[in-house]
Amino acid sequence: MRLGLNLGYLVGSDDPQDQLRLTRHAEAIGYDVVWAAEAYGSDSPTVLAWLAGQTSRIALGSAVMQIPARTPAMTAMTAASLDVLTRGRFRLGLGISGPQVSEGWHGVRFDQPLARTREYLQVVDLALSRKPVVSDSPSYPLPLPDGPGKPLKLSIAPVSDHIPRYLAAVGPKNLQLAGELTDGWLAVFYSAEFAFEQLAKVGTGRGAVGKTMAGFDVVPTLPLVVGSDPVRCADPVREYAALYLGGMGSRQQNFYNALAVRMGYADAARQVQDAFLDRRYRDAMAAVPYKFIDATSLLGSSDRIADRLQALAASGVTTCVVAPYGDSVEQKMAALTVAADALLSSGVQG
Repeated sequence: MRLGLNLGYLVGSDDPQDQLRLTRHAEAIGYDVVWAAEAYGSDSPTVLAWLAGQTSRIALGSAVMQIPARTPAMTAMTAASLDVLTRGRFRLGLGISGPQVSEGWHGVRFDQPLARTREYLQVVDLALSRKPVVSDSPSYPLPLPDGPGKPLKLSIAPVSDHIPRYLAAVGPKNLQLAGELTDGWLAVFYSAEFAFEQLAKVGTGRGAVGKTMAGFDVVPTLPLVVGSDPVRCADPVREYAALYLGGMGSRQQNFYNALAVRMGYADAARQVQDAFLDRRYRDAMAAVPYKFIDATSLLGSSDRIADRLQALAASGVTTCVVAPYGDSVEQKMAALTVAADALLSSGVQG
């Protein structure tokens, strides 16, 4: 199992130099990959390109590039460009986002997300193969049938024979799609105790195209908080958990809340969502069970984190990505070092 760093979003209060320091530190102590996110602020390709020019070894991945934000051809262009500029270090992570961002920010209807994702990935794959792009899919007909367009092929050649593709997936059908069409799964709120059910869905997708799980990259992001008391370590994670369980969607459609329900936290998930949507944010944070945070995070001492890393590896994780917490960039860098040392002491093969 390898280690990765998730920088999350570059928000207005962040110092970009701190993200660079974290990335360089992760690279220096042997982390395999750094991932950058996007929502409706910073975009991930720009951040990754900036980091790429100031690093030399660490892989750089988008977690994610939003499907509704770009045409599939534009995504292929960006992926090929980053692959060339990074000399093969780029990893393409994609996600469908959610209805609020898709319709409220990008102006793209959030309808038939599974079909759209499948059709999107097919066009991306065709474009990156550098064949003339022709698609009769309902969502992305190329070229348009009633105009002057003609089939075109990507004019830039990627350095890599194959740029790894990843899909951020939460629901069971999307997990199958990740297994069928991509090289890896970007997971959130991953619990070693619940992973069997999720990976079974991925395996179903792999089997549908005659593949096994061999070589498939299982990539969860887990909050990392180092300290002597794991219960207190859970407190900084509560805001993030409450936002996703309570605010990333509506009462009718919240993929993360539905995941918590499937994991056995139905009552708590409802309490968190009710409080959050009523703008009782402190109540929402308090309602997130410690057990849920502990199961989906790395909390506590180096020895405790080593035990959790062993459990994650045994459950099927191949790249454990951490999102370090701390009051300063120095504390976050120290947490990255603790995780690296914990992986070494755990005996899990890196």
